[in-house]
Amino acid sequence: MEASVTLKKLKDRFPGSILETHSYRGDDTAVVKKEDILKICTFLRDDESLLYNFMMDVTAVDYIGKEPRFEVVYHLYSLKFNRRFRVKAGVSESDCSIDSIVSIWISANWFEREAFDMYGIQFKGHPELRRILLYEGFEGHPLRKDYPIKKRQPLIGPIN
Repeated sequence: MEASVTLKKLKDRFPGSILETHSYRGDDTAVVKKEDILKICTFLRDDESLLYNFMMDVTAVDYIGKEPRFEVVYHLYSLKFNRRFRVKAGVSESDCSIDSIVSIWISANWFEREAFDMYGIQFKGHPELRRILLYEGFEGHPLRKDYPIKKRQPLIGPIN
């Protein structure tokens, strides 16, 4: 099967940054080095033949027992070309951080905060990285697979 325009351009432009690619039912994915996430996302947004101008979602996956343990997943969409694209970057537990893409797509702001809150992934350069769903005193990150399901958290009232 022929590689998509996006996958071909990424492989040509960033040959040392693309770790893996795959396609399934018309949806293309590139697994990239986390150190290159900013330049790859900027290219995907700005290249005239791609124009992924809508960042739909940023989320994370916990692959406990695997290294890298976490994977940050970016779901992009080109309004002009009606194409979706997924970018994934591995993040190890020992260096649980990746560059923020808020400078590329402002819509990443809340999604990165959610991934920080739920998984503990640090987004370097984020303008206001703090909890978004849980209160500041909450201990741990509940979507990590090793989070104790019966862990009790203190209930706190509204801050006056």
